[in-house]
Amino acid sequence: MNTRKILFTLIVAACCLLAVHPIQAQGSEDQATIYQTSFASDPRWITNTDPSSSFYWAPELGRYYLSIEPSTGTYAYIPVSYERGSFTLEYDIILTRIDEGATFRMGLSGSDMDATKGPNVLSMFTNAKYGRIMWLHVVTPGNKLLEVNSKSAANEMGPDAYKGPTVTYDLNKTYHVWINYDDNTRILSMKVNELQSGKEIWGYFIKITENLQGMNRIYLGSKGDYGQMGIYAQGYIDNVRLMFPAAVSATQEETVPVTAEPTPVIPTKKPTPKLTSPTPYPTDTPQSPSSGILAVAALGITGALGCIRAMKKD
Repeated sequence: MNTRKILFTLIVAACCLLAVHPIQAQGSEDQATIYQTSFASDPRWITNTDPSSSFYWAPELGRYYLSIEPSTGTYAYIPVSYERGSFTLEYDIILTRIDEGATFRMGLSGSDMDATKGPNVLSMFTNAKYGRIMWLHVVTPGNKLLEVNSKSAANEMGPDAYKGPTVTYDLNKTYHVWINYDDNTRILSMKVNELQSGKEIWGYFIKITENLQGMNRIYLGSKGDYGQMGIYAQGYIDNVRLMFPAAVSATQEETVPVTAEPTPVIPTKKPTPKLTSPTPYPTDTPQSPSSGILAVAALGITGALGCIRAMKKD
């Protein structure tokens, strides 16, 4: 084997080490963050009311204020780039007031942002017959309504009813709400934790008969609520984040054939689909290949040059 063949083989081997290094996705290990805000700056959410009354950014607190009144059709939202598939939505909520008959609702929806029209997925905190309880609510693209709440249904019929003890929430306490949808199993679940202690106070799920799609807004509001006016659900939300499963490329190993007259071979990688957000908030950026991998590649090229020098001396 001549000098040129040895050099070519060693350089290609070094490049292959880079090719098999897995690509790191945005967000956490298995989630890509599409939208997030901590309300440290103006989130520019869109509302159909006076922005100084029902929904507005409270810069002194770094939170977003809400006052939801039935039969007013008010809302606040931010567009997101969701079309279909699995997702996780999470946020913090502290309710300072919730009158009897009032409801706090927040989740994902289509352009209608109406709790009675599909598609939508909502977490709800209500104060009614069973006290201050929590709800997971979904209206499918085919307009099928499904709900579950934190009231005990141990004595009620139906395999999907929540069978645990009734769980209520408190005013002036911050909770972390987590909503997850798995598109493969069509299971929608909700979990509520006390933010300070991290203790889970309630969680349950709904099995959906069709895949969710067509929701492109994170919103909160009163559309579809035709209850008594003059009652309010008031408080603040914080740390809103929407995530999708991250697209992580599989490790690829490439074999470079050695022929009498080798031709240049460029190792290739399957591109990782990039998810973009229509909002001005940055998401985490992909990590570059580790320094260890780059160092191995550099050693391979250095070794190749050393071999050439040794051959020339011989």
